[in-house]
Amino acid sequence: MLAMYSGQIGSFSSRDLLLFFIMWELELIPVYLLLSVWGGKKRLYSATKFILYTAGGSIFLLIGVLGIGLYGSNEPILNFETLANQSYPAELEIIFYIGFLIAFAVKSPIIPFHTWLPDTHGEAHYSTCMLLAGILLKMGAYGLIRINMELLPHAHSIFSPWLMIVGTMQIIYAASTSPSQRNLKKRIAYSSVSHMGFIIIGIGSITDTGLNGAILQIISHGFISAALFFLAGTSYDRIRLGYLDEMGGLAIPIPKIFTIFSILSMASLALPGMSGFVAELIVFFGIITSQKYLLMTKILITFVMAIGMILTPIYSLSMSRQMFYGYKLFNAQNSYFFDSGPRELFVLISILLPVIGIGIYPDFVLSLSVDKVEAILSNFFYR
Repeated sequence: MLAMYSGQIGSFSSRDLLLFFIMWELELIPVYLLLSVWGGKKRLYSATKFILYTAGGSIFLLIGVLGIGLYGSNEPILNFETLANQSYPAELEIIFYIGFLIAFAVKSPIIPFHTWLPDTHGEAHYSTCMLLAGILLKMGAYGLIRINMELLPHAHSIFSPWLMIVGTMQIIYAASTSPSQRNLKKRIAYSSVSHMGFIIIGIGSITDTGLNGAILQIISHGFISAALFFLAGTSYDRIRLGYLDEMGGLAIPIPKIFTIFSILSMASLALPGMSGFVAELIVFFGIITSQKYLLMTKILITFVMAIGMILTPIYSLSMSRQMFYGYKLFNAQNSYFFDSGPRELFVLISILLPVIGIGIYPDFVLSLSVDKVEAILSNFFYR
């Protein structure tokens, strides 16, 4: 766990491209061990699939790091601030961009590189799922902003329409696929894939509003998805069931878990007053105010995103209904379950408070990112 934390914190705080790559790789081994040792029945399959996908993406990341660092100099230049002022031939910049994009698309994940995620979440222990959904997936989105946008702005301007298309497809695809998942953790995993689509669209909008919305969605979804996986784990500890069609009637035996799960389900579907609503609304404004796209294109993207937001309550609320309503487990023999204890409530409230706080006062987070966002976007207008 400590090695995994070190890799994740190092990736977000590194100011050197080589150190970023080392930290990026450092967290793979602990995650593999957490999956293969403490996972479910198919843990070896999911752990192997995870390491093959992520290690394969890391090859492209390494090629990009070496290419950028060694370009045009006898000594490698790996400092982010220095590389931000570097210029490359158009063809070479596109090659670098594609390499980094593949690496970050696997980790985010972006379709069609997402198939490792549901299997991994389905077999991982819920504490591992919290770290995967809350932090590890956000490393890919961070890389897109920190490297693809900041260091390769011309290539990003070329690829941004494709990111918008993929983002809208991802929202609809994952939101349509999620209701068919019987496994509770897989359903939450597909909801994560859908919400990552909003982040991709915000990054592709090339506006300060859209990028701020994407950053806010990264933080918001990290809290919400981690809390949902924690609740899925606490429920499993009590009933020893992981499939939704085997559940039902848990609202009365475990009312505290039911209440907090309902609140977080509302936060996941972007209920006003929650952080998800503010983040998605800002992404919408980012698309509308973008000068890069035609009016009809912006209307079409906004319309498809709205359809995705309509589909979100379907899988989110049906998940709550299958778990907590009805009488299946309530009338079963020996159906007494312990509700959340003080430690679990402390963890859940600690995660829930930022979700509500950001929803009420998003400027607390946006004020921290606005200067960096303006600096990144200045590359698109002044370079």
